[in-house]
Amino acid sequence: MTSAEDTNRLSDVVLDDTIGRATPDVEHERAVAIFDLIEENSFAPVGHSSGPYKLKLSLIDSKLVFSISTQADAPVATHILSLTPFRRIVKDYFMICESYYEAIRSSTPSQIEAIDMGRRGIHNEGSQTLMDRLEGKIRMDFDTARRLFTLVCVLHWRG
Repeated sequence: MTSAEDTNRLSDVVLDDTIGRATPDVEHERAVAIFDLIEENSFAPVGHSSGPYKLKLSLIDSKLVFSISTQADAPVATHILSLTPFRRIVKDYFMICESYYEAIRSSTPSQIEAIDMGRRGIHNEGSQTLMDRLEGKIRMDFDTARRLFTLVCVLHWRG
């Protein structure tokens, strides 16, 4: 007997060749983001209940394509998201991350904590935007949305 926890999840995430390759550091960050996502997630396409699922991400005409299939590679759903609603959030997130990494080298603990709170706030905003954009298409918990948003950010990062 399988539980919803066993079936409502991602078991694999693949980045299509359309994503392009980046520096070794960026490739490492992408691999870590995928590992974290697969390690712990709650993911279920609406109207489908025979997971776990594979997710293939690709970029077509500046849109993020979520191609979802079963373990046996049977197509489940494809969802296409415009990246436009994420541009400002990702830009702000990268700017505050730069400030955070600079602060680690030269700022007081309270200054670092304040910047980190701002960084987490922007990350939460991006995660909520992702959940909102996928509402009615994919059910996921907030932690899964956070991990997916991290991956969306890493896809933008060129190093």
